[in-house]
Amino acid sequence: MTATSNPIVYPPIITSLLDNDLYKFTMLQAMLHQFPQTHGVYRFRCRNNQDTDYPLGTIKEALEQQLDSLCQLRFLPDELEYLRSLRFMRSDFVDYLELFQLKRRFITVSTDSKGRLIVDIEGPMIQAMFFEVFVLAIVNELYFNALSDPSVIKEGQRRLDEKVELLHDYAKRQSADNNQADHKQEKIPPFIVADFGTRRRFSKSWQAHVVETLHKAEPDIVSGTSNVLLAKNLEMTPIGTMAHEFMQAFQALDVRLRDSQKAALEAWVHEYRGDLGIALTDVVGMDAFLRDFDLYFAKLFDGLRHDSGDPYAWGDKAIAHYHKLKIDPKTKVLTFSDGLNLDKAWELHQYFKDRIKTSFGIGTNLTNDMGLTQLNIVLKLVECNGQPVAKLSDSPGKTMINNDTYLAYLRQVFEVDALD
Repeated sequence: MTATSNPIVYPPIITSLLDNDLYKFTMLQAMLHQFPQTHGVYRFRCRNNQDTDYPLGTIKEALEQQLDSLCQLRFLPDELEYLRSLRFMRSDFVDYLELFQLKRRFITVSTDSKGRLIVDIEGPMIQAMFFEVFVLAIVNELYFNALSDPSVIKEGQRRLDEKVELLHDYAKRQSADNNQADHKQEKIPPFIVADFGTRRRFSKSWQAHVVETLHKAEPDIVSGTSNVLLAKNLEMTPIGTMAHEFMQAFQALDVRLRDSQKAALEAWVHEYRGDLGIALTDVVGMDAFLRDFDLYFAKLFDGLRHDSGDPYAWGDKAIAHYHKLKIDPKTKVLTFSDGLNLDKAWELHQYFKDRIKTSFGIGTNLTNDMGLTQLNIVLKLVECNGQPVAKLSDSPGKTMINNDTYLAYLRQVFEVDALD
């Protein structure tokens, strides 16, 4: 007999389907109710392959095992009960989730000749779209597990302690501003930060530690998280509305391409009737978005989310647009979520606080600030119903599509100049 070594068995990283970002649930509900037969193709990409400490392809076997475990999970009764407690989650959708289970056949993992990791997801969007955050969190944790040691955790804790001190300082400054405003009978919008770091976290346990630490330090500032499981366990506010994939899908649904943004916004309004009213602006660029964001939508939505481009110029454009529509910007909110840290968020808050309300979603810098080179990984929708779809980001390098002809057509239709 030939001796064979037993394969390494990795403990499951994802142990709850609630360990996901809220907008995956909100988009899934809208798709299930309005476009349940939509088919999607997603592609994985590491934007900084050349900077990794070792080839991502080496985690292929471990990732395969993790996906096998993930596809065994079902929602537990207490998790379903929590989802029912959110007023924007409809009872029929939670009933659907009671039966929900991710199907392994819709996701494949491979490597290329350079040792780069390849992940492909193809299937009904009501299945395919739910994989993304899980896969990115698993890839991060597997990758960084090999680099972790006590010195890394110590450095991460040192940086977390610095963030706590920063929050205490911002709280004092905000209190002083509020006292001064009381004398002038003015009201200054609060500085609000949410954790958006599930997809790029160092590990599941580290994210939980970071979020709990910051929330306990300054609960009035760090009051929310995009991670639904953490929101449930820590009694925080779950945060999230829509992602690019929701808007992109409408490029391939039964509407004119030029009307796809308006159709997506209309579908969102139809689904949520005033809840979850933050619109994402950079699927085809801010200028093209504002051409579609007329008085009707500007009144229906509570505000806008920034995820690419110069945040100051973007915010100024948004405020000018509200003024143009004769809407008081102080009744609206701008949410910033692109590559932020606490310092950048505070500076943006100071710049805009006298003109409009702000909130901030911080991801990697909260949950993976360990002194190591961070992975810049994404898993994006690239096809829908057999047709290419794309995002025309306001930042160079974020557009992800292999069809140059469609990209050129999309730019032409929405009058967007090339940045990449």
